[in-house]
Amino acid sequence: MVILMKKVLFIILLFFPLLVLAYSDYIIPGGDTLGIEVNSKGVVVVGFYKVDGTYINRELRIGDSILEVNNYEVESSNDLVKLIEENMKNNKVNITYERNDKEYETNLDLKLVLGSYRTGLYVKGNILGVGTLSYIDPETGIYGVLGHSLNVSGTNQLMDVKTGYSYDAEVVSFTRSVNGSPGSKNADIDKNSRFGTIEVNSNYGIFGKADEVKNKKLMKVGTLDDVSLGEAYIYTTNLDNEVVKYEIEILNIDKDNYDKNIYFEVVDTDLLKMSGGIVQGMSGSPIIQNDMIIGAVTRVLVDDVDRGYGISIVTMLEEGDKLQ
Repeated sequence: MVILMKKVLFIILLFFPLLVLAYSDYIIPGGDTLGIEVNSKGVVVVGFYKVDGTYINRELRIGDSILEVNNYEVESSNDLVKLIEENMKNNKVNITYERNDKEYETNLDLKLVLGSYRTGLYVKGNILGVGTLSYIDPETGIYGVLGHSLNVSGTNQLMDVKTGYSYDAEVVSFTRSVNGSPGSKNADIDKNSRFGTIEVNSNYGIFGKADEVKNKKLMKVGTLDDVSLGEAYIYTTNLDNEVVKYEIEILNIDKDNYDKNIYFEVVDTDLLKMSGGIVQGMSGSPIIQNDMIIGAVTRVLVDDVDRGYGISIVTMLEEGDKLQ
């Protein structure tokens, strides 16, 4: 019996490497502005409000996902309201909710105010925002955006993805960044022009598959060993909706960090004039050095908005490759 088990184990180890998939050595750099829409599993509790001067249903926490009302699946905020109205009994309904990947049941208390029943909960079923494309793998069609996660409002909890899509978007203005208050890239999202699916929301970005991979110039993937201090560039969209390269200076390289590997400063006067530095919506902008894509913008320093962090492109590629 012991010999047989060893043989089985050997066979598993022998064939396991054949399942390992690898990203391409040459990929399409991004810089394009995308609209991002993620629909969660159930609806997510994002806050509380007082009903008749008191908070109710405080056994729930921000970040909990309400999945069912009386065993009926909740698909949207409107769906939650409808199911509560149809299943309410003695000013209560039974709900199933998820917290930290575990499911629980409880009764949701309801209070009648001005002819309608209130839960005391602010909930959200989807996120719609703007980000920047980091890369597309031409062999698989897998792409990455943001370089960081989409979180439930007011928490560090990742938004679960039930369904998600990205769309073409047109930049209309920039709210300039100033120290202490990062600005934003403001864009009109064209939901009639889909870019691709969104299937994964992780600490290292959001990932999906592009509907179409157009023939664009490929760029070699650079590892952190290829990165050096000094001159580099980010690709991002300007007010003419053109992807333009802007000069940055790499100040520090941290190979031991998971997602803040490249510390940089914006030195390009055109970018500083346009946006004041790094702004929200610029996350995901690819970082280029020596004709290699080495990373993507992931964070801005709130008190020093012309400086930010980039994540290694290899980390994003490895995370995106899991879709295969």
